[in-house]
Amino acid sequence: MHTMDALGDPVRRRLVEMLASGERSAGDLADAVGGEFGISQPATSRHLRVLRDAGVVESVPRGQRRLYAVRPEPFDELEAWARGIKMFWASRLDALDTEIARGRRETDG
Repeated sequence: MHTMDALGDPVRRRLVEMLASGERSAGDLADAVGGEFGISQPATSRHLRVLRDAGVVESVPRGQRRLYAVRPEPFDELEAWARGIKMFWASRLDALDTEIARGRRETDG
């Protein structure tokens, strides 16, 4: 699954937002999204598994708990993709600005 596909779900996006400030236990995450979205601990675990399988998060067992953390690499890829889209539009918007300015000169002159 691609990173954007994994992040297409609001629960998974929220999980990643919560992990952006640092690693958290599966239980903490389940409590937080359970209260916010009204989903069960097993449902939260399924969302975390999707994120883990997509490489968006990693999990590390620590004693009886499993801690989750965001992996930066998928977001580097998303940023590069977004930069490419932005460059595509930036050049077109620059061309539009030129045409607007040219139109103003013709009506003013």
